[in-house]
Amino acid sequence: MSARSAPDLTLPTRSYRCAVACQACRQRKVRCSLAVTGKPCIGCTQDRAECIVVPKQPRKTKRAYLQANRRCDTGSMRGSDAINHPSSDHESNLSVSSAPIGDSGEGGVCNEVDVDTPSLEQSQKARATTVRNEDEGDIENEEQNGVEIVTAAFGQSRGNGQVPFYSGSQTGPAYTLDICSPEKPLSTHFLIPSRARSPLSNADRSYLEAKGVLTLPKAKSCESLLRAYLHHVHPIMPVIEVDHILEYQHNGRLHEYNILLLWSIFSAAVNFVSPEVYQQEGYKSRKEMKASMYSRAKCMYTISEETDKIVLIQSSLLMGFWISERDEYLQPWYWTGTAINLCQMLGLHRNPDSSKFNCGVTDRQRCLWRRLWWSSFYRDCWLGMSFGRPLRINLVDCDVPTPIAADLLIDVLGIPENTSVGFLPNDLPRLASYWVTLVELSKQLGAVIAMNYPPQRPKPTVQQFESVESEILKCTLPGQYDSGLTNLARFHSFHVHLHYQALLICLYRPYGSKSPAGLDAAEQEDWQRRMRLKASNAASETNDIFNALAEDGLLIFSGPMTPSLLAAAMQTHMHCYKSADSLTKRLTLHKLEMCMLIMEELQKIYTVASLYRGIFLKALQQICPTYQPMMSAADQTANSTPESNSNNMNHISEAALSQSAAGPFHSINNSTFSMNTSEHETGFLGDFMGSLFDDTSIFSFGDLWNVM
Repeated sequence: MSARSAPDLTLPTRSYRCAVACQACRQRKVRCSLAVTGKPCIGCTQDRAECIVVPKQPRKTKRAYLQANRRCDTGSMRGSDAINHPSSDHESNLSVSSAPIGDSGEGGVCNEVDVDTPSLEQSQKARATTVRNEDEGDIENEEQNGVEIVTAAFGQSRGNGQVPFYSGSQTGPAYTLDICSPEKPLSTHFLIPSRARSPLSNADRSYLEAKGVLTLPKAKSCESLLRAYLHHVHPIMPVIEVDHILEYQHNGRLHEYNILLLWSIFSAAVNFVSPEVYQQEGYKSRKEMKASMYSRAKCMYTISEETDKIVLIQSSLLMGFWISERDEYLQPWYWTGTAINLCQMLGLHRNPDSSKFNCGVTDRQRCLWRRLWWSSFYRDCWLGMSFGRPLRINLVDCDVPTPIAADLLIDVLGIPENTSVGFLPNDLPRLASYWVTLVELSKQLGAVIAMNYPPQRPKPTVQQFESVESEILKCTLPGQYDSGLTNLARFHSFHVHLHYQALLICLYRPYGSKSPAGLDAAEQEDWQRRMRLKASNAASETNDIFNALAEDGLLIFSGPMTPSLLAAAMQTHMHCYKSADSLTKRLTLHKLEMCMLIMEELQKIYTVASLYRGIFLKALQQICPTYQPMMSAADQTANSTPESNSNNMNHISEAALSQSAAGPFHSINNSTFSMNTSEHETGFLGDFMGSLFDDTSIFSFGDLWNVM
């Protein structure tokens, strides 16, 4: 930040800086500028008088104050009993040392006449005075916080600022600062001195030790977790500074890294480690280890009282990868909301260089802030789509620049080659460009949600629809079959295409049964037919992508968003199933069965996949009461030959089709749930199922149910 001063504060070099008022200002009872300008203050400079500063006396702590009161009470009691009960020499000496006023007698015994014993009224007055002085001291400290903010805003801070601060828009403190400098607009982003974090109490430390928070996994496991994170999580959510954590790892000081952020990283990385890692740590499954890592991160988040908001944003986004039955499977929604709130508190949604180039913010900080904000936006959009929740972020309120690939690469340039080869993917620059494309698709998804799914907004016009559609079709997607792609790069390329197809489904699906405003009545039926075909084509493209992922063995790279992207296609297939054509029904049913097999594979890692599978089993039972899910290869081998299984599936499909032709509504026969469907998969729908029937849900199962 430029080190300039406000016009009224241009003074000679100060030799002293104090937070209290000078003697002259105290006598006149006016505000002193010592805290900002140093000695002499503005008032004394104008009066050409000597600026006298009386050093503040050290203020007693509350503990010292209580001890003094006890001494006064003891002295008072002993003074009253001294005549009738003479004290020993030792007791007399204590009484003398405790007495604030008075001299000892000849024999060292306090003389009642000489000792000024405070009365009860005097003790109460002294106590009230002490409390009042403490309150005044707190008020001075609180005012000093405001002074530090103004000092940093004017570029006059003499300390090294560490904590980012955002003064807000023109309705907040920024307006007050602009009044002080009308000709030169001030930056709304600057750094203020950080506050010392309170150490953990013994009780908190004991609790953290009992929960295992202070005990890291084995060194080899930590290395595997960190490598998995940098290969699979960082390319789609680049929220940490890679060179910092790798420096700790290289020097064998990983235990000195921020423990909250470290457990958050591990909880997100567990999804991608080999079984040997969780087995050597004593866990029976990947999900068990993931639950343990998340529990420790959440415990540290709650107890540590972390003051670094950047760390809180990073850990919140990473803990948003966790999902379980508690809180109706909405932990990702909760943690992402926490991260967004913290981002807006720090002003990460605003461009720090909006008025002028901000010298107080480094390029590295700019890149990190952009990554944090756009990672929060990415999660907000796609979780809103998945859970049918409103978006928390409105881009109209934001002017932060769109990220570029260099933002992700800035903190890996100085990493030694031997460390980089061991932990980072070779094609990280390519993966960085994929992330930029994901952010662009997220922006388009936000526009689609705002147009198609608001509960109280009027229907969009044809022109509005075509404008949004043209922007989506302009998006440049990565090549799925480019030469030289590693398996990791191929998966991430497919992953971008899955997001694109889900975006198209969001755009077209609502218009399969309704039309935009301004469309002629004669064109509405043809319009709706074309929208249904486009949505169905996007769902079929999704099937093709998952088929390619399965054939190439790339499903092991799937992330937490993958099941939700598949669910979007499955809902569209179920809409197509209501067609009266028998062949269309059979083809659609086969597409759904393929999706169910993919979802069965994903549920080995992600609980949300089990949730979706249970929901779709119920839905399929609703439209096809005789439907039974396909058996996995292991069950086929155990129960029958492949030929008999094929005949059985054909028989089931034909029976389901004939049954569905009798009418759109049938009672659900729970006895038909068999094979791979556990009671757990179909019994935990509860409130989450209800949320999917909400009218505001983007993929409303209520609409789906009503058309069947």
